[in-house]
Amino acid sequence: MTDSVKNGAGGLLLFNLGAKLTAVLGFLGVTLAVVGIYGVITYAVEQRTREIGVRMALGAQRRTILWMVSRHSLAIIGTGISIGLLAAMAAGRLVGEFLVGIGATDPLTYLTVSMILSCIALAACYIPAHRAMQIEPTVALRCE
Repeated sequence: MTDSVKNGAGGLLLFNLGAKLTAVLGFLGVTLAVVGIYGVITYAVEQRTREIGVRMALGAQRRTILWMVSRHSLAIIGTGISIGLLAAMAAGRLVGEFLVGIGATDPLTYLTVSMILSCIALAACYIPAHRAMQIEPTVALRCE
């Protein structure tokens, strides 16, 4: 590499490029996670269409159906957040010397990121849950 490339922008060109690449990959990772959660919950709701139809025919309230789907979503999100936190803490210890201005196990960072990801995941789960609430019992019992 030439000295002009290494020393561009005060010697921070490679660091800036690395930071931008990391941000893009992080956004891509969050997008893939949300699409994955949406797909899993949608599939689970489709598999339980008949059950939801029977529950609705027997008098289940829409909020009960919403809670049933949301409870399943919360279990998936909770498991993912727990595994992710453990992996992030392990990785944080490995790359702790590269972090600037933050510790490898900063609780505020882990809490903030967990809450943001949980909110995004719950928003992705709302669409299948809302569809489950709109299922007509007669249609659900006829399908299959």
